[in-house]
Amino acid sequence: MKRTFLAKRNAIFSPANISWGNAALAAAVFLLLLRLLAPNLFWKIFTPAFRASDALAEASHAIFVSFSDTTKLALRNEELANENAALANENQALTKKVENISGLVPDVDGVTAGVVARPPLSPYDTLVLSAGSGDGVVLGMEAFGAGNVPIGIISSVSSDFSRATLFSAPGVTVNGWVGKNNLPLVIKGAGGGTMSASVARSANIVVGDTVFAPGPGMLPIGRVVRVDNDPSSTSVTLRITPALNLFSIAWVSLRDTGALLSATSTLP
Repeated sequence: MKRTFLAKRNAIFSPANISWGNAALAAAVFLLLLRLLAPNLFWKIFTPAFRASDALAEASHAIFVSFSDTTKLALRNEELANENAALANENQALTKKVENISGLVPDVDGVTAGVVARPPLSPYDTLVLSAGSGDGVVLGMEAFGAGNVPIGIISSVSSDFSRATLFSAPGVTVNGWVGKNNLPLVIKGAGGGTMSASVARSANIVVGDTVFAPGPGMLPIGRVVRVDNDPSSTSVTLRITPALNLFSIAWVSLRDTGALLSATSTLP
């Protein structure tokens, strides 16, 4: 009897008689007990794997970002290279222009002088300058304003100061040209910062035409603002205003332009 009972008990617990459901139930019970008895065992076991996965993800992201940054830098470098090439071409073109202009205008030594007195503090149509013989100023030097515009001639010099008589001063005459065809004319100072000249009626000079004077090149001295027409005369009188506001000039450049200006100008 005893042997028969043991044989039946072993048969009940034999692997062949255990169903899949029982196995699943047993596994669930085992995991539950494991969870209750060692709640952090699962995380301790798989933490190295999770950390390795995170590290791999970060490394992959860094690689992709580096590829993206490299592409952007390459594009930016290409843009900068193109800009540098364009600037280099522009600089070459400007250098050629400067060389061409330098070839047209002769080199002249000059003295820069500040204007210390102008009308009404100084006599009309004269400027008192802060440079004299000690600075290299001599009689007959031509005075130029901004933009290389001729405005007058040095008429007196002291050791520290000098006086420039403007082309607009009464009694001052200077040869020049007017209009698109460069018609020769004699420009006379009319006083009060104005000039005048007479030309033939047939010259067809109109308001707005530019008047030029001699110097280091053919330089604009003013423009025609009015044409006085006398029907009984074959000539017209041009009223000319200087190219610069003579009564607001702050500085001038003085240059020795030589005998040309001296021979074509008369000072009072």
